[in-house]
Amino acid sequence: MAVEINAKEMRPGGVQQIDTVTHSVHTPEQATELVRRAKAGDDAAFGELFRRYQPRIFALVLHLTGNESDAEDITQEVFLRAYRSINKFAGRSHFFTWIYRIAVNRAYNVRRDATRRREVHMDDPRLIKALAADAQDSPRRAAQLRETYRRLLHALDRLPREMRATVVLVTLQGFNHAEAAIIQDCSAGTIAWRIHKARQRLRKALVKAPRCMTPAAHDPPLQALSSDLRELLEQCDLPALSPA
Repeated sequence: MAVEINAKEMRPGGVQQIDTVTHSVHTPEQATELVRRAKAGDDAAFGELFRRYQPRIFALVLHLTGNESDAEDITQEVFLRAYRSINKFAGRSHFFTWIYRIAVNRAYNVRRDATRRREVHMDDPRLIKALAADAQDSPRRAAQLRETYRRLLHALDRLPREMRATVVLVTLQGFNHAEAAIIQDCSAGTIAWRIHKARQRLRKALVKAPRCMTPAAHDPPLQALSSDLRELLEQCDLPALSPA
C-alpha cells in the first residue's frame, strides 16, 4: 500500500501555503470515516486526511521551530509516520489530536542553534508571511508592524517549549483547553495555567515595544491582521496599531 504525499505542497509557492484553520472546519465524524477507510487500505482516504490537516500541521511546526525547512521535513515525517501506524490508531481520541501529538513531539526533538533560537531575524518566515498578509503592499504599514511582530515572535520563542506549544495550539490554532490537554498529555488546568503565564510574559516583552504610528489617511484600512499574529496580539490586549 502506498500513498503520495506531495512535498511541494509544503514549500513556498506550493498549492497549500501556511494556513491556520481551526479543526472545527472538518468534523471528527468525517475524519473517523476517513480513518476507517484508510485502515481498510483506501489510500485515497488517507490522502484526503493529508490534504485536510497538512496546512495546520505545517503552521504548528513552523511556529514551534521557526524554520521553514524544518517545518516541511517534520510535516512530511508526521504524515509518513501516521500512514505507517494508522492500523495502530485505536480511536480512543480524535484523529486530529493523535496527529497533532505526533507533530508536537517531533518538533520538540528538533534542536536549533541556541543563538539562532533567541533571535528573530527579518528573514524569519513567520515574520515575512505576517507582514505580507498585513502590510497590504504599504511600505509604511510594513515598517509600523515589523518591530512589533519581531518582538512578539521573539517573546514567543523564548517561552518554555511546552508553554510555547500551548500558546500555538490554543491561541493560534483554536483548540480548547481540553483538546490541547489531550495533545500535550496533561490536564486542562495545566493548559489554563500555561496560557495565563504566557500572556504575562508576552505582555511584559511587548510593553516596551515602540508605539506604532497612527495610520495615515491614505493608508488602506487595516482589515484582519494575519490570523496568527492578530489573535496573539488580542490575547495580550496589545493592538498592532495605535488607535487613530
